[in-house]
Amino acid sequence: MVWPFQSKFRKQIARIEITGAIASATRKRVLEALKTVEERKFPALLLRIDSPGGTVGDSQEIYAALKRLRDKVKIIASFGNISASGGVYIGMGAQYIVANPGTITGSIGVILRGNNLERLLEKIGVSFKVIKSGPYKDILAFDRELTPPEQTILQELIDTSYQQFVQTVAEGRSLPVETVKSFADGRIFTGQQALELGVVDRLGTEEDARRWACELVELDPEKTKCFTFEEPKSLISRILPGNNTNKNIIASGIDWLEFEVSTSGLPLWLYRP
Repeated sequence: MVWPFQSKFRKQIARIEITGAIASATRKRVLEALKTVEERKFPALLLRIDSPGGTVGDSQEIYAALKRLRDKVKIIASFGNISASGGVYIGMGAQYIVANPGTITGSIGVILRGNNLERLLEKIGVSFKVIKSGPYKDILAFDRELTPPEQTILQELIDTSYQQFVQTVAEGRSLPVETVKSFADGRIFTGQQALELGVVDRLGTEEDARRWACELVELDPEKTKCFTFEEPKSLISRILPGNNTNKNIIASGIDWLEFEVSTSGLPLWLYRP
């Protein structure tokens, strides 16, 4: 049954933006928006992705939610300036993908980063005493080198995550696994190249993707409106005076710092230029 308040949404296209590094805040916001899209019975969703990627688990949860939703809603992803690594993974949750010819995409792979400050700590006379329940509890500790067994453990973890990524792309784009592996080696490529590889369906702008979404659900592209689920403004953007450009630069820097700190030691699907 369609309630009266829902009928207006059935004549609109929902729009969700995924921008910046993907982490827990992105996941929470997007999952809430997707739930609302389903409840309001929007016929189609335009997913705008402009992200270098992010954490594995958060990307997987967004992808899984999109995959469930597409049984009820037509989903078209529009790749913006950059949609790489975890951005690609999330895009696999859409039925169709549109990219600009010059979009930076790809970077299909997994990276886990750790810092070794052992020599610096020695110079300033700082050392740590560690009590642990097992030999690997402090794996990736920043005050020492990795041991060979630890390297093996982490490589197996990365390899498993990589296989999950490759399988998802293969299923999402109806490509053989070996074909995906041929370009899923961490390289980046343009939207034009992505089209040739079968990673995207069409070249075009976000407006082209919107019009396509309308056509898929038999709505008039000239008259159909987009209902955008706004991304909350950061605290820095709300409290700092000055022009938006400066505030956005500062906020972006803070967001990246928070991301680096919160994801230390986590496997990442992240393009690092």
